[in-house]
Amino acid sequence: MKPLLTLFLSVGLAAPAGAADTAPNVRIYRCVGSNGAIALQDAPCTKGQQQVIDMQRPQDPPPRRISTDDVPAAAAPSQQAPREIRIIQTPAPQPMYECITEDGQRYTSDTPDGNPRWVPTWTYAYAGGRPRPPGPRPPQGGPPDGGHRPPPPGPRPGGAVIVPYGSVQIRDECHALPQREVCSRLSDRRWDIIRRYNSALQSEREQLTREQRGIDARLEQDCGGT
Repeated sequence: MKPLLTLFLSVGLAAPAGAADTAPNVRIYRCVGSNGAIALQDAPCTKGQQQVIDMQRPQDPPPRRISTDDVPAAAAPSQQAPREIRIIQTPAPQPMYECITEDGQRYTSDTPDGNPRWVPTWTYAYAGGRPRPPGPRPPQGGPPDGGHRPPPPGPRPGGAVIVPYGSVQIRDECHALPQREVCSRLSDRRWDIIRRYNSALQSEREQLTREQRGIDARLEQDCGGT
């Protein structure tokens, strides 16, 4: 006895090509023989009991019609989620300047303004009075009678002299150092602080500790932690 599913498939394959359009169902005959054997077939039974079973023929699903209504429209620009933009700002390295004093000594500064100093200013002044009036001059060696003759009245001839006029404030000349030189000097200053720390007084140690913390932070930010 063939299984029901096998018989059903064989019946579907044996059916004419046009039967699928006109006969959507499949008729199965269940035959029971005199000895109780059961047989399923696609033709009427020749003997014994017969039972007719109508089953629906398997069918392909209808083709799906694709419509533009089924496609979700793109969200409008105003309805789209806002795009997150992150701006990372890297601070510029802090500059260092080298300044030169009037006597040639060098020192470093965080600003381009050198240390101020006062210098005197000078001006010209006229000393003396008006020139001697024209006239005969006494002969060399004094008067003929050997006496003392007083100088003629009026101021003596004068001239221009330099006198202090005041003072003005100026600053030492400074110029920026390259970044590599800045990092090198910061590192040298850090090691100098470490060497001086053990022999320094307690008040000086606190000042050196604060200075070293500032140098360490600057080396980490501007020099890559070197």
